[in-house]
Amino acid sequence: MDTSIFLWVALILLSTKIMALVFKRIHMPQVVGALVAGILLGPAVFGWMQPSETIRTLAEFGVVLLLFSAGMETDLKELKNSIKASSIISMLGMIAALGGGFLVAFLLGMPPFEAFFISIAIASSSTSIIVESLHEMGKLKSKTGTVMVNASIIDDILTIILLAVVMGMGEAGEVSFMAIIIVLLQILAFFVFAFIMGYIVNKLFDIMYERMGKHNRYSIFAIAYCFLMAFLAEEFGIANITGAYIAGIAFCTTRCVESLETNTHTMSYMFFTPIFLANIGLSMTFTGMTGEILVFTMLLVLAAIFSKIIGCGLGAKISKFTNRESMQIGIGMIARGEVSFVVINKGIVLGYIGSLIFPSIIVVVLIAILVTPILLKPLYTYKIKPS
Repeated sequence: MDTSIFLWVALILLSTKIMALVFKRIHMPQVVGALVAGILLGPAVFGWMQPSETIRTLAEFGVVLLLFSAGMETDLKELKNSIKASSIISMLGMIAALGGGFLVAFLLGMPPFEAFFISIAIASSSTSIIVESLHEMGKLKSKTGTVMVNASIIDDILTIILLAVVMGMGEAGEVSFMAIIIVLLQILAFFVFAFIMGYIVNKLFDIMYERMGKHNRYSIFAIAYCFLMAFLAEEFGIANITGAYIAGIAFCTTRCVESLETNTHTMSYMFFTPIFLANIGLSMTFTGMTGEILVFTMLLVLAAIFSKIIGCGLGAKISKFTNRESMQIGIGMIARGEVSFVVINKGIVLGYIGSLIFPSIIVVVLIAILVTPILLKPLYTYKIKPS
């Protein structure tokens, strides 16, 4: 065993906490401080740490627990009421991001197929970063917060379908309808299975609570269920965070939900979440950044940011949100994350796009993550004075 992992984890926990406190001191979101800590530790600045498989694995646990907590904090009534709005916001944001990404890549000389693949990589918003940003501001259970989390989950599902379409097409450009149908059936089967299991688990936990009262052991069972659903989601071809979020929803109306939330938050926010945030910063690199790629990256950053503000903001307005709420949703949906890395990595492995594109996507994701909480916080905290 490489014992240096203990040193790296210690550095991550200390640096993320210190930077979070520094950023809090200057009235900036603490999540940005944790990300900056990762950038400082990683190859982009001091180079004290390199991305590793162990750190990535621990970060993955952080993402899963983060979404599990978000599921438990979900207002089920608000969730039901916001499905239509979330779908509209997600689809318009996806269309705008796909169009913007494709336009940038195509105008800079990339073949249409490669340009479309790149546009898919920047299409989906990051559920985990949205959850973390909203949780820090205490807005996760708000009307706009619920819509953003739901819309980002829908983003992930739409991205999976699009990825299946382009992989079914291949560079020849012929659509494999069978591949698309299989993916759709897998997604449908997972959701049917997940909601049936969720109903059963919900009733079982209420029965245990009635018969045995409060017990910390409930948290062990709940977290085990979370990881089981994350695993099964991946087996069905869906992101593990979707399984974790649905697992959390199963507990949101149980009588023991408060103790489950407390125990999960303690474990997640003391250890796994700082590693998850720092790991994003560790991925930052400028290796292979030529002048042409730098121009492409900056244009892609602008497309990624403004496509969500315009597309999701318009979707929110159509869904009868106020101007302020629409702007909150549009800016909140800017964040990109793990899905972008999965898509672009799949494209490189299959030979659909060049490996030099990967650093560009990393920069796009990181800038989108950094600007989201910075722009979002004033929209929630600034009070408009009556005239």
